Amino acid sequence: MQAALLIADKNKDIRSRMAELFSQAGYKVSSTGSAVAALVNVVTHRPQVVVLGVDFDDIAADVLIPVLKKFNKDLTIILLSDDPSLPFLRKVRRAGIFYHALTPVSEEDWKEIEQVVACAFDTARHNQHEKDMRPRHAII
Repeated sequence: MQAALLIADKNKDIRSRMAELFSQAGYKVSSTGSAVAALVNVVTHRPQVVVLGVDFDDIAADVLIPVLKKFNKDLTIILLSDDPSLPFLRKVRRAGIFYHALTPVSEEDWKEIEQVVACAFDTARHNQHEKDMRPRHAII
């Protein structure tokens, strides 16, 4: 099964570059600039990893993250934010993000995003394997 990645960010240039980068890396990529479309995608397509920006017209990322996690508690969320204020970061970390990164600008930033996405998929696979290996108790 091909690893599914959702890129949800208002910035079209970031979305396009990430979609191209991760498609070439072999991921099944979808992207959107709408928080509502991101939510619909998580519910219907069940991506394993979401790269989520904070700027949307319809809902703030710190509100969206807990909602996304309610629909898929195993969802791995990488948050892109240019404003690393401590109260905001505490709130989104409590909500269950996997990683926080600044919006990529330099080639070094893009390499970081590539590595973080690869790590997120490795972690998601490992967590799923652990879940599959748990003994199931039958009720008789």
